[in-house]
Amino acid sequence: MVISTFARFPKPLNQSLSLCLIALLSIITLRWLQLPQLNQLKRGSQDTSTAQLQQEIEAEKVRLNLLQKFPTFGFNNLLADWVFLNFLQYFGDDEVRAKTGYQLSPDYFEVIIDRDPKFLQAYFFLSGSTSIYAGIPQRSVALMEKGLQFLKPKAPPQSYYVWRYKGIDELLFLGDGKAAQHSFEMAAEWASYYNDAESKSVAAISRRTAQFLERKPDSRIAQANAWSMVLSNAIKSNDKGSAQLAINRIEALGGQVSISEEGAVRVFLPKED
Repeated sequence: MVISTFARFPKPLNQSLSLCLIALLSIITLRWLQLPQLNQLKRGSQDTSTAQLQQEIEAEKVRLNLLQKFPTFGFNNLLADWVFLNFLQYFGDDEVRAKTGYQLSPDYFEVIIDRDPKFLQAYFFLSGSTSIYAGIPQRSVALMEKGLQFLKPKAPPQSYYVWRYKGIDELLFLGDGKAAQHSFEMAAEWASYYNDAESKSVAAISRRTAQFLERKPDSRIAQANAWSMVLSNAIKSNDKGSAQLAINRIEALGGQVSISEEGAVRVFLPKED
């Protein structure tokens, strides 16, 4: 009688080996789906025409659509992490993005948020890449709304940032002051669950922004406040393009931005609303 290889091991070990094999199969399949096209997307060589690059973008879009349906056998977080790393390669290739734009940004996050809606760091890049660079704030807001269904004030910690990013997009890019007011109120409420200085500051700023919007949905002060949040995020991520955009918008609204020799940034909001 032929004895199965797995039958020689205790049952718990059989299960562990099976899970490892499934994980390995998932990784191999993901590499097949992702890496060849990504290697093309990040080439950025000068002899690659815009038409060729656009064809590669279309092929990558198809791959991302396939990944939305790809069975992960319980390894959803692994897939989300993988796709996020691929997004960073895509987003960081300035030479190619200058030719093709950033239209695939929300497609990466569609996969990430579907698989791991509690991946908090992903939302940080979602808002900037999709609203500012791709110019599709409605998809950014829709993806955050989808993810928020799975978040709680403390699960994961500091989930209030997602409400804040959503409020910024609604106010600055969709011009929906009422929706933004609600998002900032929720950000303040969720941040109030914490006692650390950062959370207290977020709660206070978000509550103040919501109050401005309640009185005046198109408040210049509220908009300048939101742009100061964009500026803060841009400085953290060393995104000079978004930082300059935020500074320009703050100044256009009647505010001022001061940067010291040490790099410290101070934002002075408009005196009149």
